[in-house]
Amino acid sequence: MLKLFKMNIPSNLKYTKDHEWVSMEGEIATIGITDFAQKELGDIVYVEVETVDQTLDKDEVFGTVEAVKTVSDLFLPLAGEIVEFNEGLETNPENVNTDPYGKGWMVKLKVSNLADVEELLDSEAYKALIGA
Repeated sequence: MLKLFKMNIPSNLKYTKDHEWVSMEGEIATIGITDFAQKELGDIVYVEVETVDQTLDKDEVFGTVEAVKTVSDLFLPLAGEIVEFNEGLETNPENVNTDPYGKGWMVKLKVSNLADVEELLDSEAYKALIGA
């Protein structure tokens, strides 16, 4: 029997088709993976980000997330400079599972072009994408 999960999709965030979320504060974007993504991946055991202080283009890989069964690339939803990695994930990667929109955030990005934020999905469009 298929068990349906109630998806947590905060309306104040922006989303990507690759299941990342973005929270904006000025020109700084906080980025993580969505509740849907962490449920699909399963128990997360390691998050690797070696791109701090690098300027990357939109859709470039900024790191990887390792779950018990798979390793997935993390794609940058916006172009800019990665200014911070959530070092708490080094010792507690399970925060991505338990609190994906809080303690489970992954990187902070100084956004190159704020107009690009408007191209991201809002919560309703993301819900439609995942069928929630």
